[in-house]
Amino acid sequence: EGKKDVCGVVEQNLIKGIIALHDKYATYVKDCFSINGRYNLSDTLPPPTATPPGPHGPTSLFHKALKEAFETVCNKSVCGNTMAEMLAAYCDNILKKGGSEKLNDEEVEALLEKVVKLLAYVADKDLFAEFYRKRLARRLLFDKCMHEDHERSLLSKLKQQCGGQFTSKMEGMVTDLQLAREHDAGFADYLASKEKPLDIDMSATVLTSGFWPSYKFVELALPAEMAQGVETFKEFYAGFTKHRKLTWIYTLGVCHVNVCFDGKRTYELVLTGALQAALLMLFNDEDKLSYEEVRERLGLPEDELKRSLHSLSCAKYKILLKDGDRKKISSEDTFSVNTSFSDKFRRIKVPLPAMDGEKRKVVEEVDKDRRYAIDAAIVRTMKSRKMVPHQQLVLEVVQQLNQMFRPDFKVIKKRIEDLIAREYLERDKENPNVFHYLA
Repeated sequence: EGKKDVCGVVEQNLIKGIIALHDKYATYVKDCFSINGRYNLSDTLPPPTATPPGPHGPTSLFHKALKEAFETVCNKSVCGNTMAEMLAAYCDNILKKGGSEKLNDEEVEALLEKVVKLLAYVADKDLFAEFYRKRLARRLLFDKCMHEDHERSLLSKLKQQCGGQFTSKMEGMVTDLQLAREHDAGFADYLASKEKPLDIDMSATVLTSGFWPSYKFVELALPAEMAQGVETFKEFYAGFTKHRKLTWIYTLGVCHVNVCFDGKRTYELVLTGALQAALLMLFNDEDKLSYEEVRERLGLPEDELKRSLHSLSCAKYKILLKDGDRKKISSEDTFSVNTSFSDKFRRIKVPLPAMDGEKRKVVEEVDKDRRYAIDAAIVRTMKSRKMVPHQQLVLEVVQQLNQMFRPDFKVIKKRIEDLIAREYLERDKENPNVFHYLA
């Protein structure tokens, strides 16, 4: 964990250094290599993909050198992380509450502009989009956005740089949160009109599944108080839409639980998702529960149950006491409330342990989306041309997709074979290197 923190600092400093370096050399190109004022670059350089004016002039040569140098730098990995991932993390640090960058509004805008300029040199822009979307989701769902105007501003800059399709899902996410505020107000009015109030304070955020990252659905036997809230919201939501199905993601959101350990001092525990809260509420009626009893009552999968129990009994705050090994959860353990718990803070955040393999899942999702994109590009080309030689087909597919990622020739070849097997294409009977489109 310490090594990861060090790597995070190294990556943040690296991005700062690259931004400063780009500013320095872009200024040299702008101020020192124009030809007698005939060609003056504006404050914002043309995107690296643009063709610089002047076929042989000094400005053209230096702009090309700048482009090639930063394309090399911006497609390297550091600490095992790609530039796409590091840029997404850097944006997150700028835009979230409590980030290490303390900047005013003008400085934030200027820095975001520079990040978008760097992104132009990155080959795997689709990878940046997915990492950024994951981090944006956390900021929106856990109320970590420093300022919503900055979020919209960056999306506008990305849209201008990479196109509307690049930002459509992210814009949908921001819109969902606006609608959620309206739902909150409507749900509050709905509760006020009911004779029997809820036993707990509750709000729900409805997300459009097509916009947001995919989240794991976990079955959970909710305590009666929480189940009442869920059923009431379902009734409210069915009142103005009958064609949408709600799937409850209990691993997201925040629960605030007031706990009195010794009968005197009350603590407010800020828990991640409903799993920890449902688990703690079992101890309202029981002094001690075994691992198997907790599992049976909550109906949770073993990995999620162990993760939740670990956060409450093995991490920094020992809310629950357990038998046996203090560092890991066993099916033989028995749990009880730590009645001697004390802390100088009355409000305590109890996070869940980070899940392994999140980065790998993002890369797998991007690889899957790339396969779909390559298939679509092949079919699009074949449909318009009807008959295309292999080399020309590969080059056209690369040209279509090069703005978002660099397709691997081997992957394109595999996708062509797959489309032949699915009868979208066929090889020419006389020349196997020519393909025909099958309508």
